[in-house]
Order: sequence, then C-alpha cells, then structure tokens
Amino acid sequence: MKSYAKITAQGAYVPSKIMNNQDFEQIVETSDEWIQQRTGIIERRIAAEDEYTSDLSYKAILNLQDNYNVDLSDVDMIINATLTPDFKTPSVASYIQAQLGLEHSGALDINAACAGFTYGLNIANGLITSGQNKKILVIGSETLSKVTDYTDRNTCILFGDGAGAFLVEYTEDEPSFIASTFGSDGAKGKHLYCSELSTEMFGEQLENPGHVVQNGRGVYKWAVSSVPKIIEETLHKGQIQLEDLDWFVPHSANARMIESISERSNINNDKALMSLGYYGNTSSATIPLSINKAVTENKIKKDDHLLLVGFGGGLTYSSSLIKWTI
Repeated sequence: MKSYAKITAQGAYVPSKIMNNQDFEQIVETSDEWIQQRTGIIERRIAAEDEYTSDLSYKAILNLQDNYNVDLSDVDMIINATLTPDFKTPSVASYIQAQLGLEHSGALDINAACAGFTYGLNIANGLITSGQNKKILVIGSETLSKVTDYTDRNTCILFGDGAGAFLVEYTEDEPSFIASTFGSDGAKGKHLYCSELSTEMFGEQLENPGHVVQNGRGVYKWAVSSVPKIIEETLHKGQIQLEDLDWFVPHSANARMIESISERSNINNDKALMSLGYYGNTSSATIPLSINKAVTENKIKKDDHLLLVGFGGGLTYSSSLIKWTI
C-alpha cells in the first residue's frame, strides 16, 4: 500500500518583547512612515538575552500540542530549519528531541535560510512517502536579532524573531502534498549572507562578519523575476489552475516585493498570506507564522489549496503546493 504524508497540526511562538518602528527612530536615521512605506513592517518581536532559537522552537511545539491535543511520543524525526542555531553542534533539533524525551527520534537542522521551512516540509514528505518515517515535526525558527547590526539602517529595521511548527504524519488516503520544487542560484549568494568562519566569497571580501548583510536591491530583483516562474512551475506540476489556488504563502520578506510578485503572477494580492506586518522578516519562520495567523483568523479552511514559496539566502528557493488537511 502506498504511503502518503499529511499535515495534522500546527503551532507558533513569538517572544514577548516588541520593537516597533518608533524605537528605530532613536537608533538610526529612519521613521515609522519610511519603514512602513518601503517594507510594510509595523513592529517585530525580539528574543530575550537568554532566549535562543531552541527555546522558540520548543515553545512553538508546545503551542501545537495545545492547539490540537496531539500525542508526540511516537515522533520519529525532527527537522528544524534555521540559520541562527544556538550552537554549531549539537543541533537545535537534538535539543528538541531531548526536551520532548523522544529517545527513538532522529534529529537534524537544515539551513536554507528563508526557504528552510518549505525545504523541511518537502524532506518530511519524502521521508514519509518512502516509508522511512511515520511522524515528523518540522520547525522553522530564528533569533535574527542576535545577528543583526543595529547600526545598519538598511537591514536592522527588517528582522524579527519567531518560530512555527507543523506535524506531518503517515496517511493512506488523505495526502497534503501535491507538488514541490527546489533550487538555488548560489552565484548570487553574496547578495544575502551572514559570514562567520570565512570572510571571502568567490574571491570577494565580505563585510561585517557575524551579522546579516543584505543587498536589498539585488535580492528584490532576483525574487520578482524568479518567484513567478517558480509559482508557474509548481502549479503546472501539481495540475492546479491558478483560479483554483485559495492561498499564496510566500516568504514574508517585504510587502512591496510580495505585491510585485503577486501582480506578475496574476494572483490577487488578497490571497497572499503574510506575517511581516507585526513580526518582521523572521526568515525560515515567516511561512508557518503566516499560516498560523490565517488559521487563528479562520481564513484557511479544510481542503483549501495553499502554495508555499520560500526564497532567500543562498540564494535558495523551495515551494510546496499542499491541500490543507487539518
């Protein structure tokens, strides 16, 4: 009998500290009006000094449990997408495995930056449909505030902290996953990076080691030209017509960017679910935070078709066309 994968629960967590646009007026030369007009961001959440990515991941999973009253004792794999792990090793996923007491669960972190959560979902789908796993937690979590340079007015206004988690399980008759894509344009990696061990890429010296550095114009140009093609390819692979798509869930990088992508893709912008207004750009967490927000607002209904498209550092991208099965 063929194995399929089904999304059965979701949850999220954001830190309690709020940093609004007015706060940045005291730090760098900017204004609330300027930030909102160019990004769509009003405020973002900031992790406490002693609060790390693993803490956010764990609390998102607890929220998932509270929301759906699910049993996680038989989870056999944890996939945590992040570019801001607590340590190089052990992984955030290993910390979660220990916290949950899952003695027989695999654990790995993946770093595909803002495409990380969709990569994680698609990997979970592959592991389950191949018969290797039955029940997988997929988390996207970031504490970007810890690698943000708050003297750089071009980037510090963008980033926030947060986490979202999905539970993906084996099913015989109600699959969530319809089609997916993966890809990378590594030659453009210099447009968005956070250097650590190396300060050189393709022979060029990198700036500001230890902090996120972004060429906003370069990323914007790449995204608005590439993402519409990814949307078209994924819908074609899934044999879903554009008019049958209920929700478009892109990485919440910039509201103006999403508006341009939606327009070029002939998607009504009202169908675009975003989380950046009150959470900022949380990299791998933006997509699950967007979905969690829409679920709590009763927007997403069972059997709706959602197209998730993550894109960012790498420059990487990944999409997942799913049927909502919760």
